[in-house]
Amino acid sequence: LYTAPDSCEGRCEEPYSEEDECHCHRECERYHSCCQDYHRHCRPDGFSSSRDAISDEELLHVSEQLYKLDHNKARPADIVLNPQYQASPGETGDQEDHSPQPLYKYVNEELFSKPTYASFIKLLDNYQRVTGREEDVTAEELREQDNFLKEVMKTELMRKLFAFLHKKNRYGSEQEFLADLKEMWFGLYSRGSGEQDSSGFEHVFSGEVKKGKVSGFHNWIRFYLLEKQGVVNYYSHNFNGPWDTYPDVLGLQFSWDGFYKEVGSAFIGCSPEFEFGLYTLCFIARPGRACHLSLGGYSLSIQTYTWTKSTYGHGKKYIATAYVISP
Repeated sequence: LYTAPDSCEGRCEEPYSEEDECHCHRECERYHSCCQDYHRHCRPDGFSSSRDAISDEELLHVSEQLYKLDHNKARPADIVLNPQYQASPGETGDQEDHSPQPLYKYVNEELFSKPTYASFIKLLDNYQRVTGREEDVTAEELREQDNFLKEVMKTELMRKLFAFLHKKNRYGSEQEFLADLKEMWFGLYSRGSGEQDSSGFEHVFSGEVKKGKVSGFHNWIRFYLLEKQGVVNYYSHNFNGPWDTYPDVLGLQFSWDGFYKEVGSAFIGCSPEFEFGLYTLCFIARPGRACHLSLGGYSLSIQTYTWTKSTYGHGKKYIATAYVISP
């Protein structure tokens, strides 16, 4: 049950926002800005009633709760960064390596033995990074997907997220939530000409190469492991978030095997379940729009997009992308 940007399903009485394509609060009729299905959905009974809408205030509250529940995040001593050169907005497309040293001076790799990290890392080599090449998913890779989902669902953070979405009538049971996570994140679709070559998980966490450029690739663990192998070359950063503990946020410029990423925003030092949970929350609550959250008292926004060319289930949408908006 996704709140599509052009529909009132699950959005009745959602507060007005200029960013919305159309609106679902009582005032929309006066301003002639209602979504086409406003009258069909915004009645007192069933899903889509005002009590099921996820308000801006609720997003701020639940994101702070998830932030506090990231028990597996890096401690301050676990990561030493060397951000070096800060690029101006006009320099991010220059493709110049302004930072001779790697971004990561040190990472305590004991983190990677935690169950959610270990199961996450196993997923990263399951993908053909070039779009247009069919993904060949083996039985072992399907088991790795299930194992990752099983491990993240054991965490207090993901249980809190489920409890919130359950209360908002998005899911009737944890099994239903788990099955939907698997489809929305790991379900395959085509970014090329018909090949089953992509998924939300591959794009966001592992990264892809499309038309000679890096596409997606918003994960710090993936970046660190490839930088350590000498495959990723850090160029500069254009944004360094206000956090003095982890998770932090950076906007990065880098090349991956010679393919360039102009701005690759990423959480730094968070657990896999934190990033996975926050992106899921925003995809369900504000798909196709900026999702405004609060982490440790600081504002942060996440942008998600739905994949519009194919669906699963009864018209549900796959995740096309999700990333932190770096100013």
